[in-house]
Amino acid sequence: MNIGIDIDDTISETYATLFEYAQKYTIEELKRSPVFDNTKTTNHFYIELMHHWTKEEALKFWNKYYAKILRKVNIKTFATEKIKKLKEKGNKIYLITARWDMENHNVKEITLEWLRNNDVQYDEFFMNADEKLKIVKDKNIDVFVDDSFDNCKSIAYGSNAKVFLMDTWVNKNLQDEKITRVYSWPHLYQKIVKLREEN
Repeated sequence: MNIGIDIDDTISETYATLFEYAQKYTIEELKRSPVFDNTKTTNHFYIELMHHWTKEEALKFWNKYYAKILRKVNIKTFATEKIKKLKEKGNKIYLITARWDMENHNVKEITLEWLRNNDVQYDEFFMNADEKLKIVKDKNIDVFVDDSFDNCKSIAYGSNAKVFLMDTWVNKNLQDEKITRVYSWPHLYQKIVKLREEN
């Protein structure tokens, strides 16, 4: 099977690090209390919405901290092991991320180095993927995994891929009959193996 996998909050624990930096930025640099709005959001720009940043404030944050955050994030427990097992079973792994390059930082190289350091195996890597549905169709993806509810819904209704939503604090209450929520990499691996056996 062809398996498409997001990186942030799907393979990596991005939220934990991102949130701490956002709090520091809001308190120490914007000089205001972090008005923490925990309204659930369907897209990956939740950190901007939570802290009520203006476009200018958000841009300043990303320019200053984005590269540091991407280098520092931890990998999700068992992600390396389960991705390796999926490849050993003959599946192709396509990493599909919306991460974007910046003038001052080579985000692609930072990401590829992080993947190497964490021994994440894959067949192809796609960055700056705002429209993941196009890649899913072009690569005939059978299984797609993401933490973004918007991305999952787009793929669930725009392709034949089986879609899994990686559970996070942000997407906790979001659901759709065509999207299956998974809570860990062992849980996802179990679901994919079962799906392959059924097909």
